[in-house]
Amino acid sequence: MLLGFLKATSGIRVRLFSTVTHLSPSVSPVSSQFASLLKECKTASTARQIHQQIVSLGLLSSPSRPTISSSLSSSSSLGTGIIAAYLACGALTDAICLLERLSPSPVLWWNLLIRQYVKEGHLDCALILCRRMQRVGTRPDHFTFPFALKACGELPSYRRGTVLHAVICSNGFELNVFVCNALVAMYARCGAVEEATYVFEEIISRGIDDVTSWNSVVAAHVKSGNPEIALDLFSEMTQKASNMASQRRSDIISLVNILPACASLCSFPRAREIHGHAVRNGLFWDIFVGNAMIDVYSKCGAMGDAFKVFNGMEVKDVVSWNAMVTGYSQNGDFDHALELFEKMHAEHIALDVVTWSAVISGYAQRGHGHEALRVFRQMQVSGLEPNAVTIISLLSACASIGAISQGMETHAYAVKKCLLMLDDDDGDGEDLMVQNALVDMYSKCRNFKLAQSLFSSIPLKGRNVVTWTVMIGGYAQHGDANDALALFSKMLVKARSIVPNAFTISCALMACARLAALRFGKQIHAYVIRNRYKGTKLYVANCLIDMYSKCGDVDAAQNVFNMMPDKNSVSWTSLMTGYGMHGYGKDALRVFEEMQKVGFVLDGITFLVVLYACSHSGMVDEGLDYFHNMGKDYGVDAGAEHYACVIDLLGRAGRLDKAWEMTKNMPMKPTSVVWVALLSACRTHANVELGEYALGQLLELEPGNDGSYTLLSNIYANAGRWRDVARIRSLMKKSGIKKRPGCSWIQEKKGTVTFFVGDRSHPQSKQIYALLGTLIERIKALGYVPQMHFALHDVEDEEKSCLLSEHSEKLALAYGILTSSPGTPIRITKNLRVCGDCHSAITFISIIVDHEIILRDSSRFHHFKNGSCSCGGYW
Repeated sequence: MLLGFLKATSGIRVRLFSTVTHLSPSVSPVSSQFASLLKECKTASTARQIHQQIVSLGLLSSPSRPTISSSLSSSSSLGTGIIAAYLACGALTDAICLLERLSPSPVLWWNLLIRQYVKEGHLDCALILCRRMQRVGTRPDHFTFPFALKACGELPSYRRGTVLHAVICSNGFELNVFVCNALVAMYARCGAVEEATYVFEEIISRGIDDVTSWNSVVAAHVKSGNPEIALDLFSEMTQKASNMASQRRSDIISLVNILPACASLCSFPRAREIHGHAVRNGLFWDIFVGNAMIDVYSKCGAMGDAFKVFNGMEVKDVVSWNAMVTGYSQNGDFDHALELFEKMHAEHIALDVVTWSAVISGYAQRGHGHEALRVFRQMQVSGLEPNAVTIISLLSACASIGAISQGMETHAYAVKKCLLMLDDDDGDGEDLMVQNALVDMYSKCRNFKLAQSLFSSIPLKGRNVVTWTVMIGGYAQHGDANDALALFSKMLVKARSIVPNAFTISCALMACARLAALRFGKQIHAYVIRNRYKGTKLYVANCLIDMYSKCGDVDAAQNVFNMMPDKNSVSWTSLMTGYGMHGYGKDALRVFEEMQKVGFVLDGITFLVVLYACSHSGMVDEGLDYFHNMGKDYGVDAGAEHYACVIDLLGRAGRLDKAWEMTKNMPMKPTSVVWVALLSACRTHANVELGEYALGQLLELEPGNDGSYTLLSNIYANAGRWRDVARIRSLMKKSGIKKRPGCSWIQEKKGTVTFFVGDRSHPQSKQIYALLGTLIERIKALGYVPQMHFALHDVEDEEKSCLLSEHSEKLALAYGILTSSPGTPIRITKNLRVCGDCHSAITFISIIVDHEIILRDSSRFHHFKNGSCSCGGYW
């Protein structure tokens, strides 16, 4: 029987036939021959055939029937041989079945099987195997538990990990360093950093720690967002090294674990210390340490040090190159990133998805969306599949140029490649990152229907702070600011587990600034103070300065500025801009002088703000001096925006000839902003001919600008050229250009109240019009005369007077007087420039009412009090 089997199984075993056929089944050499055959098995089917022959000859012991062999050790050896053959052939199920039948069942083979399942990612199966092993009476040992704990950590399954912890203690393995290290790692992977720390402290107190113990707990704190604790532990670990010279307390894994903690804190000094530690201990030669050092220096903004590490590495891999390309890209040095990218091409280094994604991201960050799309197409040609990071960078590129069609194509591609799993419940996975990027892209492309639809499709518990922030930011910057504030309120109420970050707060403050919603802005300010936004105070404080300035409370903006422990150039220019838009030019120049004294470098933006402030305060000579000296004294070249500010400055002061002369002599081609400034001056000073020319130039640059047509229409109306007014309006109609309707709004406790021209929809409209009529009659007695040329219709003067009285800013003012307590400021916002007649009327009304009237239009602020306005006529 055995001879036939041998012939059937393999020709190479012919040399064994004669020996085997002369042996009795009870003779031990037969077992040795089978053991030899098992070692030569190449397939599971062959192993099963040999197994069957061994069983049929009674050479294998069984829990229910004793073996016919006289030697139990021989039987046990054959059993383990069969198991080894099954494992070698990948027949794990057969191996497990045999293990359960063997008595005794060797723990070694159970451990091998459990390790194999963990290695292949069958984590649940590995844990089930642990239970089956114990069921047949095999006791786990110090090798079993680390494998099982690794399975719990990688699942992760905190519940099963704690059960295993109890089993470990009951079996007396709580003092085994390997098991304890595995426990620390398991708790860390499950996010239970407190339990991991507790186990680690137990190890330390009993003196059974090793370098793996320290690495595990340091990694746990880094992963859990406790980089300071991780660094303190690493410091303690290295200090013990000096007292225990014979025991190496840190290794390569230690360094790779701790360097991300420095990166998360952007702690350059600590990174340098660890770098020195690595050099002193001879650990820096390792490529993993070198790559980690490049990464941490890049994230600390020290690209010079990162390059020194990169240049000094004897061996580099694609990760090393990618770390440098990504570092340069993220730090804004895209020229060096592209240079390295091209060098990788030249040196035939295989580009992977990380390399391509870094370049795409770099282009996207610089607003070069078309170039990013081009690189993505090259990546596709190379045969590489994009990952979630690539898709996110590509969506950012589409957002930067408003390329919604390419964004929608990217959206479809992400769905097709399963990079957007809408039913994922992870909450922090790459799919959520892609969804957030899609919401951001659609918002920036102003398609709020799709953005809101995507946002709503993400369950409330699945949204993270980025999800809320991109939606709030989209509304605040590109959509309805009221929707941004409503969504921010909803986030605070419904998503209590998610705390707004600095970007969320900034977006909400931006919405307040757009709406001049001072009350809401103050509430957000109080929220910031209560929650103490560490590490982001500068960013949020700058937004608070901007918000208070645009909400009409420049004194509060100054107070925020004064309380800031640290200031940057944005802080100074934001405060200057605030004073400028309120017409407080001298205060703006005072801040400018202080900024120079503290040593800030002045740039083009700084001088743009200075010229803006001079323009809105009638400080013509000062503005011209700064403009002519900015290049000579400060080394700042004037751009088209600076020329536009000076032309506006001259135009507001009535120096149209000089403004026109400067426009003609500009060293660069005039931009649309320049022509708008000139056209606006023509409207103020009734220069029809120059206004017509300016409009013609402007329409070549921006044919769809409704404000340009409106300005010229107003110039014609002011000159009484009603046929030309009709012609402009007809031209707008034919071109599909609609004039934005003028509206004014006022903030109250219950929200925003908005008024349009002739608006009678408000429940208190009768009282509003009655009060407004009384106010008009009273100020006429003080010398107010309606300025009929601001009624831009060809009708009788009496009707013009009625039309003027129905302007939205007058209605908003009457409502404010009706609903405000005496002495409180009335804050009104208008989406267009304030009407000249309304400006005159409100100046007179400020004499007879006990309120300061603060009106913000599209150009600046007007503070009316006791019959005067802060603009001084420069508006």
